[in-house]
Amino acid sequence: MEYLAYLLRQTGRNIRQTWGTQVMTLLTVTLSVLIFSFFFLVYTNLLKASERFGDELRLVVYLDKEIEPQQQPQVEKKIRSFSEVEKVTFLSRADAFARLQAQLGEEQDVLADLGPDFLPPSIEVYPAKTLRGLTQINQFSEYLQALPGVAKVQYGREWLERFGSFTKLIRVIVFLSGGLLIISMTFIVSYTIRLTVVSRHSEMEILRLLGATSAYLRLPLLLEGVLQGFCGSALGLFSLFLLYRWICDHFTAPGVLRLFEFTFFSPEAIALILLSSILLCSCGSLVSIRRFMRI
Repeated sequence: MEYLAYLLRQTGRNIRQTWGTQVMTLLTVTLSVLIFSFFFLVYTNLLKASERFGDELRLVVYLDKEIEPQQQPQVEKKIRSFSEVEKVTFLSRADAFARLQAQLGEEQDVLADLGPDFLPPSIEVYPAKTLRGLTQINQFSEYLQALPGVAKVQYGREWLERFGSFTKLIRVIVFLSGGLLIISMTFIVSYTIRLTVVSRHSEMEILRLLGATSAYLRLPLLLEGVLQGFCGSALGLFSLFLLYRWICDHFTAPGVLRLFEFTFFSPEAIALILLSSILLCSCGSLVSIRRFMRI
């Protein structure tokens, strides 16, 4: 208990002696965690959105003429031969007309003078969840387009391409900000601990001559790095949560956030970010400690 009190007392003394540098280190860690966590939060929400879009994705195959019921199993077999699909639905002109009436609701009177003949028959193909990636969807679309009697295939290609490009951009930013997080936290904490070591160099040498163990001298410095990692990451995540709540409160109208169901990190993800920050800052402390012990 007495040793723990010494550790806390000595760590507090180290922080007071270099409080200006300590504040700058804390702000650097906080800002680094905030930047990384922000883009990582956006990226994880985009992944969740892509999974939901993948579940709802369908390819609509418009036909030149209706397929007879006895021919439908053969056509379905050709479709499934390219890749596994969850469902294949054949829609006649009458089925498409009935669906359009249901979608229009009370405004279906506009169809009073029209019949189902102006609508093309179609096949709705729902890809299996194993069919991933825009390249595969494009290949599947080209295969369906080559089937006999197919006039056109639609699946929102341009939107998917833009969404895929944006997801790739965010992924690159996440990796870059993660690299920035590692570099900034490791080196800034290492520099801060180095200042503490330099300021107490004579005192530590005397303690070593009096028989102080390496652990006795190292642990306060290591604890200083741990506190920087914990406090900085906690402040960064708290700032991100405030930003998240502000976004949710000011963008509650139907739109992108409602479409993506923007959510915050899970408790497991928060704990992982905290532990990673503590580990990085501890590594920064160890770098300076190892250099001091070589003196």
